[in-house]
Amino acid sequence: QGLLVESGGGLVQPGGSLRLSCAVSTPTFSIYDMGWYRRAPGKQSELVATIRSNGTTYYADSVKGRFTISRDNDQNTVYLQMSSLTPEDTDAYYCNATYGDKWHWGQGTQVTVSS
Repeated sequence: QGLLVESGGGLVQPGGSLRLSCAVSTPTFSIYDMGWYRRAPGKQSELVATIRSNGTTYYADSVKGRFTISRDNDQNTVYLQMSSLTPEDTDAYYCNATYGDKWHWGQGTQVTVSS
């Protein structure tokens, strides 16, 4: 089921910006805790940022100050605004939604930072 659909990935130059979106197909979006993960081939998945249903945010040290996670409950969408991108940010980015014992994952969107 395509409960979560990521978009906005693509190719950007170092120092550039990109905004990822995750559309959630449920009217109960506002009760979910949301997160963004990223994973490069051969590497372990890394938690990038989270935003709880109450708006509390968390960022990995590697992206703190550069990335901003936000949510629009009216649009059932969570965003990841990325700036000052570096080649190390090149990964597949995945959206996650959790509530209680409910876990949902998107299929990912590729972000490539290269000249």
